[in-house]
Amino acid sequence: MKWKFKYALENKWGQEIAILFFSFILFTLNDWILIRSWKGFSNGMLYFCFLYAHAQLNRFFLLPFLLKKHRPFLYFILSVGLLLLFSVVLYEVSIEFIYKNCFLYKSSYQKSYQFQISTLTGTLICILGTIQILDHYRDQKKKTKKALLHNRIELNALKSQFNPHFLFNTMNTLYGISLQYPERTSEMIMEVSQLMRYQMEHGDKEFVSLENEIAFISSYIQLEKERVGYRCSIDFNYECDQEGRYEIAPMLLITFIENAFKHGTATIEKCFVTIQIQVREGKLYMEVSNSVPQKKKEVASTKIGLKNTVERLKIVYPKKHNLKIMQNEQTYTVNLELELNRA
Repeated sequence: MKWKFKYALENKWGQEIAILFFSFILFTLNDWILIRSWKGFSNGMLYFCFLYAHAQLNRFFLLPFLLKKHRPFLYFILSVGLLLLFSVVLYEVSIEFIYKNCFLYKSSYQKSYQFQISTLTGTLICILGTIQILDHYRDQKKKTKKALLHNRIELNALKSQFNPHFLFNTMNTLYGISLQYPERTSEMIMEVSQLMRYQMEHGDKEFVSLENEIAFISSYIQLEKERVGYRCSIDFNYECDQEGRYEIAPMLLITFIENAFKHGTATIEKCFVTIQIQVREGKLYMEVSNSVPQKKKEVASTKIGLKNTVERLKIVYPKKHNLKIMQNEQTYTVNLELELNRA
């Protein structure tokens, strides 16, 4: 039943059949018990065909003046003219043919132009109103599908830029570790390979479990501790009120953490990176802070990662996130509030 109703809403021919059927039932509902013969039934069908033809002529020939050419006064004049013309024709046909031995005729007030005008007007409003509602529904659905397709294409483009960006930053981290601790290079390569594996297996998914994403972030932070932990104070804290209950878009938070290490540790002086992630009642609160060096070394940066992440937030979490970035002479801070999906 649900499928049939959806079909009538979305299929043009299904819509036409549904409108014809229900409008016929609506305008003859009170008269079915008065049917005496097949002749009476056929006369009733003929009467309804006049009503339906009037509405369809208005729809296909007059309504475009209103909807496409934006000429409401002309549409009103033509509609009134067509209504009067059909009321005269329907009156004559009804008196001379339809009402003779027909179940539709019950009282003398039906033998008037006013009755025919009222019936034609009611049918017109009913049919045109229903058609416009269904057309609006189909148009809105097409626009929604088009917007979703556009967002998906844009999101895939952002991901294709994001993947090599993360690889570039991770390779730089590995290079820094190999210079400081060459004997641990092979071990670090294995850890980096695990990060790459996670990116390859989960990067194209729409959502992943929050626990997997946090484990990925923890591994990355541990890698950075190996590189700059001897000269940088690194603090990471994660709390969740309900483990295993939430999902998040993959590789979404890592950009802010990458930037904190890239820019906050680009100095030989004492520095810090602080990462706080809390999940309460379905919302994730993340604060990432890093020191701003007084004598900062030159850092190669395309700025693609942060820009793409901001765009992803707009696409994946429209009206479900709040991002604030603040900076002063000593500290660079990112505050992100995100409404998570339930697993």
